[in-house]
Amino acid sequence: MDFLRPASWEEALAAKAEHPTAVPIAGGTDIMVEINFDHRRPEYLLDLNRITELSEWEVGEETVRLGASVPYTRIMENLRTELPGLALASHTVASPQIRNRGGVGGNLGTASPAGDAHPALLAAGAEVEVESVRGTRSIPIDAFYTGVKRNALAADELIRAVHIKKADGPQQYSKVGTRNAMVIAVCAFGIALHPETRTVRTGIGSAAPTPVRAEAAEEFLNAALRDGGFWDSGKIITPSIAKRFAELASGACNPIDDVRGTAKYRRHAVGIMARRTLGWTWEQYRGSGRTLEGAA
Repeated sequence: MDFLRPASWEEALAAKAEHPTAVPIAGGTDIMVEINFDHRRPEYLLDLNRITELSEWEVGEETVRLGASVPYTRIMENLRTELPGLALASHTVASPQIRNRGGVGGNLGTASPAGDAHPALLAAGAEVEVESVRGTRSIPIDAFYTGVKRNALAADELIRAVHIKKADGPQQYSKVGTRNAMVIAVCAFGIALHPETRTVRTGIGSAAPTPVRAEAAEEFLNAALRDGGFWDSGKIITPSIAKRFAELASGACNPIDDVRGTAKYRRHAVGIMARRTLGWTWEQYRGSGRTLEGAA
């Protein structure tokens, strides 16, 4: 195994172009486990730790540009207001040591359906900035996941940053695990209210071959909130609406049975999380003073 250690982003892109099979390593919280257990033996490792810009973020007027290697701890400490859903998801990542090393770019590169960041990124409608010596492109998060642990990256591309709109409404994240820490998700659910567009987006993790959105649940809820005048009135969402939203979210799952949980349990748990996180976010919205009821 050869170890490539570029000193700049340009050198990293050149190395990836010359060695397309090279596996990027920054936090190393996924790839080192696979190497240590001899599950994977790449020909080249591409160390990105000398490229400081990958560990930086920039808060703009409307979006946050999050470097691929920004540790989860930094997201929790510095971006809780701008990216509340991702900050909540970051809290659930493994241990403090791993949160100090791992970043969103690693989750995206690995593309495991159980990656903790994915539901929050889907709910927020993120875009992934990728680059090669051929140029830069932006991949919408909805198009990024292409299969089990597969993504839309070309062989010579590297993830440079993630662009995420600053939250314009409440966001929540919920995760089920077999214990309280150092656990791979049995299933996870993220939700984001977008009052500016009067829409709701979701994300589901570890309950399908890829991270997915509960699109039918979103469409139902968006119509129910619009037609019922909920955004303006801020009135409590009826139990029947919450129940149907949960049922549709559960129906978006396509899980498997494994050592962490059964498919039936995962569907059930996603429905419960969908109903609960909807309730939490809507109560936050009602209390935000942005509704007519709140303004009154």
